[in-house]
Amino acid sequence: MPFSHLGLSPYLLPALQRALQEQGYVQPTPVQQRAVPVIVQGRDVIAMAPTGSGKTAAFVVPLLQQFITRESGAARAVPQLVLVPTRELALQVAETFTALAAHLPRRPKVVVAVGGVSINPQMMELRGGADVLVATPGRLLDLLSHNALSLKQLATLVLDEADRLLDLGFGEELAQILLKVPAKRQTLLFSATFPPAIARLAAAGLRDPQRIEIDSHAEQPEITQRAIRVDSGRRTQLLAHLLRQQGWPRALVFVGSRHGSEVVADKLAKAGVSAAALHGDLSNGRRLRVLQSFRTGEVQVLVATDVAARGIDIVQLPVVVNYDLPRSPADYTHRIGRTGRAGESGLAVSFVSADTEAHLRLIEKRQQLQIEREQVPGFEPQDVAAPAAVADGNGGIKGRRPSKKDRLRAAAAAGTPPAK
Repeated sequence: MPFSHLGLSPYLLPALQRALQEQGYVQPTPVQQRAVPVIVQGRDVIAMAPTGSGKTAAFVVPLLQQFITRESGAARAVPQLVLVPTRELALQVAETFTALAAHLPRRPKVVVAVGGVSINPQMMELRGGADVLVATPGRLLDLLSHNALSLKQLATLVLDEADRLLDLGFGEELAQILLKVPAKRQTLLFSATFPPAIARLAAAGLRDPQRIEIDSHAEQPEITQRAIRVDSGRRTQLLAHLLRQQGWPRALVFVGSRHGSEVVADKLAKAGVSAAALHGDLSNGRRLRVLQSFRTGEVQVLVATDVAARGIDIVQLPVVVNYDLPRSPADYTHRIGRTGRAGESGLAVSFVSADTEAHLRLIEKRQQLQIEREQVPGFEPQDVAAPAAVADGNGGIKGRRPSKKDRLRAAAAAGTPPAK
């Protein structure tokens, strides 16, 4: 189904299609096919779809059409409000509004309001209102308490990543916000899962919603997963080698710390690779410039921490590299899900050293994976990983530090005093 069949205005369709294609959407994804026509009709929506399925564009496109056709409101008015759980996702949603409005006859004023930074610049931005406000719940309530905006003319409320909003403890704030918005409004709820808390929220805030559910298995991205053994000290050299050998036009590289992102990006630059670091210490302006440089190809490698990469949606990203393995096995799935989006295939490469082999085995166990270990000629590891933990038949576990009982048993067998 092409975008022309989604009920969009023929007057706006060419501009929206052009912007969508520039963002990598040649054809609408399943969630866009089902959600856009319903939102255009003005109905409330509950949409569940997996990460990388195009949920953000599914609500941004019809909201841009509403913006173009709506008359100007009163001062301080906010007709469209998007609530998100994190600063990173707020910036990503705002960027999507800006990108998809690039060819419209007029552009919306999009304001981002998040905590962790001074409230005064955000209050200044909201003078005269905003066409779209993308906010975290706590900061929105702060702004309302300062009379920085009015929600009396709110027409559309979007709860993006609603399950994460509740997981991160925003339930009480959401309840307060729902009491402050007009009863007559359109509400759009987008979520990856539908736990009981989401059902209660939907019952309280939505009117006869259209429920849309995209099968996560049907939408499973095609991602090839590789694990390459390499000594820890040679990972940057191996990464530079792979970039040249494989011809990757862009790569998102995950590291474990802010300092690590700067160090790796600097080493790659010295090796002749265009690279930039992305971490939580960057200002909003710097972050946007780095992401834009990565999208346009000016920067080939983006070296990011997990926190900074949340909300990043880079269409046609060919490869993700786990320079450092994620601390949490669950984060492995979120990391590799940055590639293989919107129907594209992707590649996820993990570097594994003697020190991290056991952790990769844990990730495999938790994620029900089995990834073959590889070696790249010229980068064969010299360090040896500890063997997998298995029972030794005498109550001890090979591959783990022996217990006191194991040491006493071994000493007795050898006729030597046990080590302390």
